[in-house]
Amino acid sequence: MKMVEIPFGPLHRAVMLERPNRFLLRCVLDGDGKHVEAHLADPGRLTELLFPGAPVWLRRSSNPRRKTQWSAVLTQDSRSGCLVSVQSALVNALVQEAFAQGALEEFTKWSLRGSEYAYASSRWDFLLERPQGRRMLLEVKSVTLVQGGVALFPDAVTARGRRHLLELAAIQQAGEFETAVLFVVQRSDALRVAPAVHIDPGFAEAMEAAQAQGVRFYARACQVHVGGIILGPSLPVS
Repeated sequence: MKMVEIPFGPLHRAVMLERPNRFLLRCVLDGDGKHVEAHLADPGRLTELLFPGAPVWLRRSSNPRRKTQWSAVLTQDSRSGCLVSVQSALVNALVQEAFAQGALEEFTKWSLRGSEYAYASSRWDFLLERPQGRRMLLEVKSVTLVQGGVALFPDAVTARGRRHLLELAAIQQAGEFETAVLFVVQRSDALRVAPAVHIDPGFAEAMEAAQAQGVRFYARACQVHVGGIILGPSLPVS
């Protein structure tokens, strides 16, 4: 398996103090005790990971005009000790690089033809194509919640995610495109991926309906370290 890695760059360890809103953390830097605010590029609940006293790793921006000079990159699961990436959009960059390197065995017959592809009433993460012209819409989902070795999605109710699955099912049935969803678990301690029925039963129902209509579901784990994130092995989806 080819190794696909995205480096994080220099990170600074800190301790989280509070999360005043979905996209902001207040932290204190290790070493000098300086209080800073960090942008959090993951709108999920993350309550099992981000709480007062939780360790976080921050990256400082080189843009002096940016309002928030720091970005949250990593945290650590207090139970397993596993490092977890908290940058939800990072999975798209990781998948795009994997296609460039031909590192996704699930899609060996497909080539990447575009991203943020507008079709029907949505924009889809990736447009894939086969040599004979068959096309596929691929949606990528970032997963951070793991319980008992099971990676669960979503970690909060997602009306948008449910709508996407129902749209993919309809598109699949129309026959113009193949459709697929790829869950990327931004940590290394998951054994499989499943819908979080207890959190969002509507998403779980839509996922079951989409599978019945022919939408394919795939999953990958990641290996996460302070230096970067590596696309890991395939996981079963149940």
